[in-house]
Amino acid sequence: MAPPSGHRFLLMGALGVLALDCFTRAQKNSTLIFTKENVIRNCSCSADIRDCDYSLANLMCSCRTVLPFAIQQTSYSDHLTIWFTDTYALGLLLNFTLVPDLKLSLCSTNTLPTEYLAICGLKRLCISTEAKYPSPEQSLLIHDGGERQSGEKPMGSHKGWQTCMYISFVDMALFNRESSLKSYSIESFASVANNFPYFSYFKTFPILSNKSYVVTFIY
Repeated sequence: MAPPSGHRFLLMGALGVLALDCFTRAQKNSTLIFTKENVIRNCSCSADIRDCDYSLANLMCSCRTVLPFAIQQTSYSDHLTIWFTDTYALGLLLNFTLVPDLKLSLCSTNTLPTEYLAICGLKRLCISTEAKYPSPEQSLLIHDGGERQSGEKPMGSHKGWQTCMYISFVDMALFNRESSLKSYSIESFASVANNFPYFSYFKTFPILSNKSYVVTFIY
């Protein structure tokens, strides 16, 4: 027996909403930021763009230019991709920022210094060195601690450090090598600070006896 016309309209409406929801999720944009010649472009892309294809990114994505002095600390709840050529702009964009899922693509053949990026809440890191070494991208799962801790926020002050339970230090010199991406984690921050007395980030890091940090070095 066919359902009454009113029920048919309700059913069709419900199916339409479900279809629209699926379409919206499929069209969900991702964030791409690229730095080139002292210019920073922040883009929202509905499709994956080949690494370091600046022309295609400007054509296919919705992009805006961001001046270095106008960069504000923010956080990212979803996947973030950054194409970069040097560590200066990268540090402005990422240091003490909450990024759970990050891809870094080196778009030059420059040799990078041994500098560290301090990233909060990083769960997964992917790197690409296609411009320097013709090798496949590498991916590393740092931790799978479920959803973001309710107290985690971007780190910009001592108070900010206290709210981030997972802290990753990424050695940028890893882009100079063709070796595999590696990491190790230490759960006791006090022991980390004692074992690395010359690590500059730890000179101002507040040691809280009632907090349990997980510190990860990626190299």
